[in-house]
Amino acid sequence: MQAQVRSTRSRAVAAAVAGNVLEWYDFAVYAYMATVLAKKFFPAGSEVTALLATFAAFGVGFVVRPLGGILIGRLGDVKGRKAALLATIALMALGTVLIGVIPTYRDIGLAAPALVFAARLMQGFSAGGEWGGSTAFIVEWAPDGQRGLYGSLQQCSVAGGLLLGSGVAAGVNTLLTPQAVDEWGWRVPFLLGGLIGPVGLYMRRTIEETPSFARLPQTEARPADIATGSRLAGRAFGFTVVWTVAYYVILTYMPTFLQRQVHLPREQALWASSIGLLILILVTPLAGHLSDRYGRKPLLLASCAALVILPYPAFRLLLSGVTLTSVVLVQSALCVAVALYSGPGPAAIAEMFPTRLRSTWMSTGYSLAVTLFGGFAPFVATWLIARTGDPLAPSYYVMAAAVVTTLVIAGMQETARKALE
Repeated sequence: MQAQVRSTRSRAVAAAVAGNVLEWYDFAVYAYMATVLAKKFFPAGSEVTALLATFAAFGVGFVVRPLGGILIGRLGDVKGRKAALLATIALMALGTVLIGVIPTYRDIGLAAPALVFAARLMQGFSAGGEWGGSTAFIVEWAPDGQRGLYGSLQQCSVAGGLLLGSGVAAGVNTLLTPQAVDEWGWRVPFLLGGLIGPVGLYMRRTIEETPSFARLPQTEARPADIATGSRLAGRAFGFTVVWTVAYYVILTYMPTFLQRQVHLPREQALWASSIGLLILILVTPLAGHLSDRYGRKPLLLASCAALVILPYPAFRLLLSGVTLTSVVLVQSALCVAVALYSGPGPAAIAEMFPTRLRSTWMSTGYSLAVTLFGGFAPFVATWLIARTGDPLAPSYYVMAAAVVTTLVIAGMQETARKALE
């Protein structure tokens, strides 16, 4: 019997993780092709203005994330985690392939950026439900004493999707000439995302519902649940601030920063980010495992401390004209700091909520923070540099976010050894 449970758990978690990789590849590849998309869909009087418009479209994908978190999260709490995960991957694949086939501004004028915004809204709605749904699913399948390790696989799969997107974008820019990339090669990563989407959809159709949800008696929502859920979602919001700012500045915006401010060639900037993501994927499970052994708070607070101390000297070093090797080392060090949070983070945020409220309210609190602080992080970073003339400005954004979240974590209880409610 135990062997059967372990086998079912392994298949369910593997399918969820694989689907998550494909889902976040689809969502993130837009950022890695931002400098090309700016020319194709948002022509303007200056390169900075076009890039701001491109990152605004990236941020728009986050505006509807709270709505997706609420509606798809509610679907997960009522119909099950599996139903929610199937809905998210179908929507994400559709939005990605749409970007890959949209004619450019030169061909259809203002309809082109409008269609890009529509595709990003579709992707954002999907992502709003995906993060909470997959986190709840994986953590609820975890055996006692290993929720940190299992939850870290969720973040590994997010980083894996980003790495796949970065690697494909880097490969396209390495194998094709700049002219070929500008003419048609930029479409390849998006069309590939549309093709691999059905693979994730098939894998998720085969998974079983989590034991925690299967044991849950189906009852109508109560006013007390809304009050409790709202309070816990507020805590999850503060918990997520540094997580999302660091993720989207250090992992998503960095290729653009390296190209525009450090003057690295596009392919080198993308490969540097890909190596950093690989480091993140390797360190995150270790951090998750350590949080099972020593508690969530020590790892989370260590990450916050690192993200207060490291960003300013790291960005300053990058701007000093260092070699590609030094860029990779700096990117890797910052990714280790993020990994210390990403390891225990999924389990810690899931453990805040009872099972009957977990998918809806965890998704809501997390998605609101991501929308306000993470989704527009590339836009904010670009705007801050343009406004202040200080290329170090993105580091201040990360450091301020780390201070905010440190205060939230300091007031949290340790949950590593508590049973899920």
